[in-house]
Amino acid sequence: MNPSSSPSVNNPSDAIKHQVKRFNPFDLLGKLSESRYWAYVLLAPSLLLVLAVIVYPVGYGIFLSFQQFNLMRAALGMKFVGLEQYIELFQEEDFYIIIKNTFTWVVFGACSQFLVGLITALALNRKSIRGGAVARVLLLLPWIIPSVVAGHMWALLLDSRLGVINDILVWLGVLDSYQAWFASAKTAMPAVLLVDLWRGFPFFTLLLYAGMQSIPDELYEAAEVDGATGWQKFIAITLPMLTPVIVAAGILRGIALVNSPDLMIVLTNGGPGLATFTLSLYAFQIAYDNFNFGAAAAVSVIMLMILMVFTMLYFKFSGVTKNT
Repeated sequence: MNPSSSPSVNNPSDAIKHQVKRFNPFDLLGKLSESRYWAYVLLAPSLLLVLAVIVYPVGYGIFLSFQQFNLMRAALGMKFVGLEQYIELFQEEDFYIIIKNTFTWVVFGACSQFLVGLITALALNRKSIRGGAVARVLLLLPWIIPSVVAGHMWALLLDSRLGVINDILVWLGVLDSYQAWFASAKTAMPAVLLVDLWRGFPFFTLLLYAGMQSIPDELYEAAEVDGATGWQKFIAITLPMLTPVIVAAGILRGIALVNSPDLMIVLTNGGPGLATFTLSLYAFQIAYDNFNFGAAAAVSVIMLMILMVFTMLYFKFSGVTKNT
């Protein structure tokens, strides 16, 4: 061996350069990019973000549901109570009324908004309609308006003393006198559902209209040649082609309704009595009125279980699991 070929013997600076070259991070990065671990390196920032924003808050909420923690008695700290708060919830008769109200709120709200949204989308999809672009923009306004603003606006429209709707109904002879819509247990839930119908149906209209635009015209032309009526074309072509959109939109809207106490807070605050109390409003009031975050977390976990059912239905009927 030629001694001059060894940089560590003849030239110390060459030895240092040799060591730096050996531990070059770019070389290591290049080797890592060619290995199967490179995908995990790229996913690491996203995984950390998901852990920080989703997994940790959900996990902490579940942990908090097994603790007795009230900010009014913060000096006592947390006390592990196990399933005690869940048992207390299911022992209350009011809790079953709240669950029933939640079911009514979600089912009737989603179904009514879907029907109105479908009718509106079918009307917009007609090629003979004039001003379709302007109509589509105007239809989005209820969805764009913040729910708090919409709630206060409708509270004035349905006011028992100054409401324009009461004026119109009395003038038409539908009502004998002004009606306090949000003060009666019989009319409070229908009134809130009406407000949410006005605000929520553009969501279905937008998605269903987009789905209708993707249906090939050749299918309708072939059906028309066969002598199919408009109703037959709707049943045989439009409805089957829109089924994935209908399922996805219905489930997503149902999830949103479970989690939306904003209109209830503005219009009725759950009243009169428990007529418009839902699970989301119940959890909100327990947490921010009573400061009992342990019990509120228990209600939230029950809501999480309900939403997991909606999510499973969404994955099952939207074809996500088949594609993956």
